[in-house]
Amino acid sequence: MESEVKAFAVIRGDNSDKVNVALHDLEHYGRMRFASKPKRIEPNFADNLLVSVVGVPLRARCNSAALVELDNNAGSAISKLRKIHPPAHVVIVSPRHDVYEELIDKSELYPEFERSFAPHTSI
Repeated sequence: MESEVKAFAVIRGDNSDKVNVALHDLEHYGRMRFASKPKRIEPNFADNLLVSVVGVPLRARCNSAALVELDNNAGSAISKLRKIHPPAHVVIVSPRHDVYEELIDKSELYPEFERSFAPHTSI
């Protein structure tokens, strides 16, 4: 039996820049290690994951979302997440959640999340 079971982080945001900053914050301020590159997932899927994991009705839909496998267990990830305040909603998915096996099976199929920031035009 493994001594440390990995978890996933689902990051939901208003836009890809906020998701990008949240990914950066998880790595740098939360000191979380990513076991894989972040993947782009459909915002609808991320919203459904949130409802499934948290078990409460959705208050607001997201417009951009990412999934990343963590090299931390769920308890450690949640503890670290509580100490930072990323600009996007982060949900930790552990093996105790029903969707965990689906994420394990499908995570490699999702396209990579673009980690660069969109250029902003000034008026």
